[in-house]
Amino acid sequence: MSAKYSLQAVATASQNRAAIESHPRIWQSNRYVYPVISRRSGGLSIGVNLNPDKRCNFDCIYCSVDRRIPGDVAPVDIRVMALELGVMLDQAGSGDLFQMPPFSQVTPELRRLNDIAFSGDGEPTSHPELLECCKIAKAALDARNLASVKIILISNATLLHRPRVQKALEFLDGCKSEIWAKLDAGTPEYYAMVDRSAFSFAQLLENIAACARRRPIVIQSLFMKIDGVPPAPEEVDAYGRRLADIIEMGGKLRRVQLYTVARQPAVPSVSPLNFQELQSIAEAVRRILSHPTPFPVEIFP
Repeated sequence: MSAKYSLQAVATASQNRAAIESHPRIWQSNRYVYPVISRRSGGLSIGVNLNPDKRCNFDCIYCSVDRRIPGDVAPVDIRVMALELGVMLDQAGSGDLFQMPPFSQVTPELRRLNDIAFSGDGEPTSHPELLECCKIAKAALDARNLASVKIILISNATLLHRPRVQKALEFLDGCKSEIWAKLDAGTPEYYAMVDRSAFSFAQLLENIAACARRRPIVIQSLFMKIDGVPPAPEEVDAYGRRLADIIEMGGKLRRVQLYTVARQPAVPSVSPLNFQELQSIAEAVRRILSHPTPFPVEIFP
């Protein structure tokens, strides 16, 4: 069992299940900012939804966004977003947030404010004012002396090559920040089945590698059962080789996060892997990436 995920952590996750499984992008009267207890952040993550219209160039079979219900077609009002973010940071700092369910049940170690995360109902890098939104997040943290809190950009990596997105990434390079890039497959066929995007798999890999050459990034990968069957060993090996290719091309990876379904997926045939199945994938990836030194692969059942 990995040092990152022990039986004690499994018990803790069970105790905090209500908050971990609750990821609505609507919080009280807010339009854009919402709190979550994140398995991968290991604490409180304040989400910023730049895609309330629910538009995304991925249509992942595991996605928990119900796209049958139309999204908000109005443009994102970044002034309102800034106000909501400030209030949420203050509620987290004062502890008021943890007086409200489901956060009132969260154990003390998960009440730590870890990050502001640009993650919502679509691809955040598609927002035309991404750079300005990043600046707002940095200013909100600076105003409250929250130097230890990260800004995380969670992206499917399809638009990382665009100049305006690269300007936002360059701004984040000067902050305490992380880029989390999605990679759910090792082959074009599995990518087409899982992520259901018209964006080329080869271009996706190049975008990730190019971004990782500029700064260390985190790879986030969701694996699942489809019709009760986990990914084939050949697909897992191909996935590990794609990571090795990125490193060989000069990409710098902070760590790899392997996780599974935690909420109701878009496609009923999708179900979560168990701990042992996820651990088996992690071990296969570690074997491929173990040279010259052991590589950090984290799992989140």
